[in-house]
Order: sequence, then structure tokens, then C-alpha cells
Amino acid sequence: MFGEGSADPRGSGPRAAATARTVLDGPEIERALTRIAHEILERTKGGDDVTLLGIPSRGVPLAERLARRIEGVEGRTVPRGSLDITMYRDDLRLAPARALGRTDVPPEGVDGRLVVLVDDVLFSGRTVRAALDALNDIGRPRAVQLAILVDRGHRELPVRADYVGKNLPTSLRETVTVQLSEPDGHDAVLLGPAKPRPGEEG
Repeated sequence: MFGEGSADPRGSGPRAAATARTVLDGPEIERALTRIAHEILERTKGGDDVTLLGIPSRGVPLAERLARRIEGVEGRTVPRGSLDITMYRDDLRLAPARALGRTDVPPEGVDGRLVVLVDDVLFSGRTVRAALDALNDIGRPRAVQLAILVDRGHRELPVRADYVGKNLPTSLRETVTVQLSEPDGHDAVLLGPAKPRPGEEG
């Protein structure tokens, strides 16, 4: 219900259905991130006050990659960190106990800065809502933007990404799986059938 990837619900990680097909390979992911980095610089007029916060788990390495690309263009350090949303999820009571992730805010903090939230897949919008609540508890940014590797549609909340690597139309019977070299050993975005829910056939 909550996730931004699939019925898993997030659809990210090493597991992928045997029939899944690759919709983005490693070089295509790299090109998408390079484009997003340049778009951030263009829209923020050089990104002087930009802070990147990745949403665990795969938003964190994506934020790191974007920061390195921006640093390569601008020649200065880009503050980045992670923003754990576990305790802000609206399905917390319905799901099994979850391990807390890590919130790591750069020394500059977020007050008065333009914070770009980074995640792998945008689906219902509920992850982003939780991230905004979590961010509100650590500071008051000047503005908040959203960078997403894959937008698969099916929004349940009025959330729209500012930067998108790939718009990928999907059905609710499909799973989007993002694999990244940092946790998974390689880069790929896979599209496959969703795992059947209990009581459903095939």
C-alpha cells in the first residue's frame, strides 16, 4: 500500500521475478542521473544552497551519485545525507515491525536551504508525504524538490516529481525493481509481474 515501487510494495532490491525484463540498464541509469544533475543545476541557478537527502534505502546511493556529478561540474562540495521515514509511514500499524533506517543531516542543516529529496521509484506518493513530515521535524528548508529515478504512475496523493530519470507507465499488476551497484552489485531497473496477494491465483 505504501510503497513507491510495487506490490512489494517498494519493488527495489536484489529479488526480481524470473520473467522480469530490463527497462533501464547500467549506462542508461548513469545517463539519467547525469541529466537530473544538470537539471538541478539549471533550475537552482548553480545549486549554491542545495542539499540532497536520499530516502533509504536506494535513494541514499542515488543522492550520493547526484552530489558527485554536481561537484564535478561546479567544483565544490554538495551537502548530502539521508532521511529515514520509518516512523512517519502511514501504514506503520498495519505492517510488521520495521528496522529503523538512518537520518544523516549534513552539518549545514536544512534551514533556509533548498532540499532535494531523492528516491528510486515514485508510485503512490505516500513515501514522499512521510519524507516531508520527517523533514519538517529536523528543520525548515527554503524549498523542497523531488528527484526520482523512475516514476511508475498510480498516484494516491497529489505528489509530482521535479526531476525524473524515466517515466515508466505500469499496471498495478506489475513490479518495478531497482537494483544499484552499491547494495546489489549492479545497476538495472526491471519490470515484472507483481507477486500475487494471499488468496489470489497465480
